[in-house]
Amino acid sequence: MTRLLFICSRNHWRSPTAEAVYRDDPRFEVRSAGVSASARRRVTQKMLRRADLVLVMEHEHKQRLLAEFSEAAGVVRIEVLDIPDEYGFMDPELVELIRERVESVAFTLHG
Repeated sequence: MTRLLFICSRNHWRSPTAEAVYRDDPRFEVRSAGVSASARRRVTQKMLRRADLVLVMEHEHKQRLLAEFSEAAGVVRIEVLDIPDEYGFMDPELVELIRERVESVAFTLHG
């Protein structure tokens, strides 16, 4: 089972939606967090170390992880999903984007 960590800014809309979408998927164990100090659940070094794959919504999130957690972020694969902060929790368009982008990355992971 692949451990996925979804990251957005405040852990309010995008990453919790991704966590909800994949919560019952037997291929994955999922968590979500945010990089902002005001995040509902702030990402930690322990979360990064535990993840097999970190999926961030924007390039800025990857840069913040690399800057703040250089040791942990340097050993885990981080992929950018390129999903802008334009959606509410479980917005159907957001769900579709998440499924499309995550499946693309997961396919490259599992061949």
